[in-house]
Amino acid sequence: MLTKDQLLAPLARLRDKAVVVTTMGVVRPWARYSNSELDFASADSAMGHAADLALGIALAQPARKVICLNGDGSMLMSLGTLATINNAGAKNLVLIIVQNGTYEITGNQPLPAAAKVDFASFARGAGWERIYFYEDAEKYAKSLPEVLSGDGPVFVAAIVEPGSEGPLSRGGHEKARYLNPSLAESAHQLRRVLHDAP
Repeated sequence: MLTKDQLLAPLARLRDKAVVVTTMGVVRPWARYSNSELDFASADSAMGHAADLALGIALAQPARKVICLNGDGSMLMSLGTLATINNAGAKNLVLIIVQNGTYEITGNQPLPAAAKVDFASFARGAGWERIYFYEDAEKYAKSLPEVLSGDGPVFVAAIVEPGSEGPLSRGGHEKARYLNPSLAESAHQLRRVLHDAP
């Protein structure tokens, strides 16, 4: 089992100029590793749709890598997205499922059938070809360069320790820079950055 730090630190070092879309329990932890204008917190009343948003960005920016850090609870709410992403052929998309077995930010309620759900099998059933599964931090860190290179879409499921992040909100009281503006303002900022960036 990985800690959030073991999941996020190597990814932050290797992300280069990728857009990183975070949601739920990894929003604040990711902000401790990255302060990039290419980070986007998809954490406002749209639980289950971070992967959809990441797909849209990937299709609009085919020359740029897009990484989505999605919760297992969020993914379970929108399994059809796996078929949609694979059918769209988003070669630049990496979808990472953070499997902690709980709905962390609403109080760590257990995910239904958490011990039985096999997200990698769901991805395989939806036709994904590049699928990775990690329970070991060293193996994950060592193979991450391979995961992030080449064509996708790429599916990653990582077993991660549950944390204790509380409910997310936006505004100046949040330490994470990308939670300070409203969701709409954040979306406009990301659009401007992507339009202006090489």
